[in-house]
Amino acid sequence: MLARSLEPVRAHGGTQVSVAVLEPSTGRRAVYGPQTHITASVAKVDILAALLLFAQREGRSLTEWETSTAAAMIQSSDNDSADALWRRIGGAEGLAEANKTLGLTSTRPGPDAHWGLTRTTAADQLTLLKAVFEDRSPLSEASRRLIQSFMGRIDPDQAWGVSAEGSRWQLKNGWLQRSASRRWAVNSVGRVKAHGSTFYVVVLSHGSPTMSHGVSAVERATRTAVHTLCGTPPPVAPIIG
Repeated sequence: MLARSLEPVRAHGGTQVSVAVLEPSTGRRAVYGPQTHITASVAKVDILAALLLFAQREGRSLTEWETSTAAAMIQSSDNDSADALWRRIGGAEGLAEANKTLGLTSTRPGPDAHWGLTRTTAADQLTLLKAVFEDRSPLSEASRRLIQSFMGRIDPDQAWGVSAEGSRWQLKNGWLQRSASRRWAVNSVGRVKAHGSTFYVVVLSHGSPTMSHGVSAVERATRTAVHTLCGTPPPVAPIIG
């Protein structure tokens, strides 16, 4: 049902999407698309989770510098902050080590300093969201509260994507224009409250001709995924851009 509902997104502009949605209160879930996508700035949630795991292992809280740098990385999607924390966790090797603890099985860290070229699947990102938002997690309660707080205070100009469905949200978005094809990868992950329930939503996409087209496609996919899980027809909205 989800695959049929998402077909108009793929048909308009050639955008390829992968989607995962979970209603934690009931356990109902749906996943569409097994392929890997580059994360772009969505990787920043994973980087912060890795940093927190390393701090937990050392029996400490984040330093003042780590906390302020992490806030800038998530809330404003600051790339210099991500560069600094990528080095702090040990780059690709550090992220891979953390991902084993977090239960991610299909995420490949980007090479060298290129954290934005980390490749992942919608199912793996759903696993990461569960680690961020649920009690049964390798992340401590304090660590989860910190990530949730940052994801709930995203800069207003970046508060799109999974926030398209629901009135309350915590999210992180990522976007990157590929140098060879000039097409866009646009992603959004997070938790939303909608229809009297809570949902974890992951939408990964690539191949959009413009960023605005990618944002529109991600938001339509979000609405489609939540409505499909609720058993209600999604609103039909045009994909712009």
